[in-house]
Amino acid sequence: TPSFAEPHPQMPLSQSPHTMPIDPICLAALRCFAVSGFHGTSIRQIAAEAGLSVPGLYHHYPSKGAILVALCEAAMHELLTASRAAIAAGSTTLERFERLVACLVRFHAEYGEIAFVTYSEIRSLPDDARERHLQARRDEQALVTELVEQGVAEGIFVAPHPREAARAVSTLCLGVSQWYRADGSMSVPELVDVYLEICKDTVRFVR
Repeated sequence: TPSFAEPHPQMPLSQSPHTMPIDPICLAALRCFAVSGFHGTSIRQIAAEAGLSVPGLYHHYPSKGAILVALCEAAMHELLTASRAAIAAGSTTLERFERLVACLVRFHAEYGEIAFVTYSEIRSLPDDARERHLQARRDEQALVTELVEQGVAEGIFVAPHPREAARAVSTLCLGVSQWYRADGSMSVPELVDVYLEICKDTVRFVR
């Protein structure tokens, strides 16, 4: 089970979630969506993956779309909670920025499957759920943007376009979910170290 309990020795991290709180049906659907996409997955496939009959699955969720909504809501709730905890644990703007970046990188590395699916399938959400999800993503982006703008105001960052730099930082961290593999050449703490330097370069941290 992915865990964020132990901080990185060089840079204390956030209180990120120890586990992603999704039920077995959502977990089964996540595995199917990651392989075949939302539209390429049938409710029968999800039921089989979860070890249920189709009527048994419908007892818990009224539709495939409802399962995707549950996945998206769980992912963004946990990410926002972890991000706010990361910021609250910092005592300076730089430390809060570093903790938030570390949180984002670790989240998208440890929970890459749900991060990738919930981003790539935004278009598959029902209209009301899509707007809630997009608002949650805007809220997450606002956390990054506020810290970058504060850093520029304090003179520790000199990015000429703070809002665009903040969006670039978020995009870099989100992209981790598309390629990172735990059995690859880099551990999560090593990845965090690399991305901290890249993101500080992006906002033009004054060393």
